[in-house]
Amino acid sequence: MWDGPFYRLRRTGYEICFVPGTGEDLDEVCSVDMRLTFTDGQRWSGSVITLDETRRVMDRWRDTGECFDGRYFYGSDNLLVRDPGISAMTEVIDRLVASGDYTSALRPIGMAED
Repeated sequence: MWDGPFYRLRRTGYEICFVPGTGEDLDEVCSVDMRLTFTDGQRWSGSVITLDETRRVMDRWRDTGECFDGRYFYGSDNLLVRDPGISAMTEVIDRLVASGDYTSALRPIGMAED
């Protein structure tokens, strides 16, 4: 559900909050910041990006000279996914939560404030 600029998905025990661009088609999202909040208040964040978008960014950097002419791409909380769209990204995040691997894939950002 939309909540201002945020797109929130409530799950049993947690909520995923995406921040897509204004007017962006949710089925086509290829790079988006997100936050995962558990009912106990734990919060985790990440930037989800597709393989194709990563390649597009690196190709642009080859022309601009950024990141050693686009030879590398990094981020402390980047989650690389194959398929675009909030639905596909949500499936990955749900799987990470179920397996507990979110603690390796995302960055802890502390407890939610009341």
